Amino acid sequence: MAIDIKTLVPDWIHKLAPYPPGKPIEELEREYGVFGSIKLASNENPLGPSPKAIAAITAALGDLHRYPDGDCFYLKRAVAQKYGVSPEALIFGNGSNEIIELAVRTFLRQGETAVMSEHAFAIYRLVVQAAGAKSHEVPMRNFTHDIEAIAEAVTPSTRMVFLANPNNPTGTIFRRREWQEFLAAVPPEVIIVMDEAYFEFVEDADYPDSLTWHGKDRLLITLRTFSKIYGLAGLRLGFGVAQPELVELMNRVRQPFNVSSLAQTAALAALQDDAHVERTRQCNREGMRYLRAQCEQLGIAYVPSEANFLLLRVGNGLRVYEALLRQGVIVRPMGVYGFPEHVRVTVGTAAENERCVRALTQVLRAGGPSAAAF
Repeated sequence: MAIDIKTLVPDWIHKLAPYPPGKPIEELEREYGVFGSIKLASNENPLGPSPKAIAAITAALGDLHRYPDGDCFYLKRAVAQKYGVSPEALIFGNGSNEIIELAVRTFLRQGETAVMSEHAFAIYRLVVQAAGAKSHEVPMRNFTHDIEAIAEAVTPSTRMVFLANPNNPTGTIFRRREWQEFLAAVPPEVIIVMDEAYFEFVEDADYPDSLTWHGKDRLLITLRTFSKIYGLAGLRLGFGVAQPELVELMNRVRQPFNVSSLAQTAALAALQDDAHVERTRQCNREGMRYLRAQCEQLGIAYVPSEANFLLLRVGNGLRVYEALLRQGVIVRPMGVYGFPEHVRVTVGTAAENERCVRALTQVLRAGGPSAAAF
């Protein structure tokens, strides 16, 4: 008798829609018959990894027969010193995505609720559903987390709140006063997961660095990553900062050797390369200025961003994405985030930004005027 495999999994897994991965550049080029493409789709560092990280990895290749340090001993102490936290307050993962999953698997029970913004990072909702819990998605206000409404959405069944500051895919932030009012409104037993993957790019002086608010009276997990400004996305390394008691519990769920030895080696070196970080910030600053000016000149509406990408309203996002592919420019359509009229464009190098604008100009002129202002 044939087995109905669907009966082997819980209903919430059966209904789960997986995160849609992008295709490799080589496959897209083969499919569309173009070569020499540029990728501005995944918010990666256009300058690449730190030269110090590359040198450190090269020197460590002879030790690949050894298992990695399961506690990230040296990296943990370097990160603790850089951010002024205790080593016991740190947990490392295979990207900050793994810290999200560890937090959900550790603290969220089936039937409980996690509150998040409607257009936040898609992984929050997917991980919550995979755990058999429920997501309460709160509408945005002006493409920004409405954290007052998020606080009001907290109920006795709420175990966790997800916030992203800056938010992906909008690039928007909430500011210090809103954050303080939010903390005052949310019950202390609710765990707040603050995703700050793009915080190094923020230039607004009123940005609330959540590490300042860690303390024993607040269950707060701050997420950081080496994928963005440090340019180590391919190595998958992120970390969380939380009360040591929270970290100790998540470590019970974390698998051993979850961070590779090369990732640890590269991150240690990258932490010492302030010049590379500053070059990246300057590249992003200049690129963002250029892309905004070009969008305004072309009449393309965009969401003001504090990250390293822009959300553009182009009419039919999927059509524009496919048309740009044919010109060798890879961006990200935003239908999966509930923005079918938008594409997200990563800030690249000066040459990449100029090529993207040329291609976008041709595509929009061929297809008629872009969508009206937001």
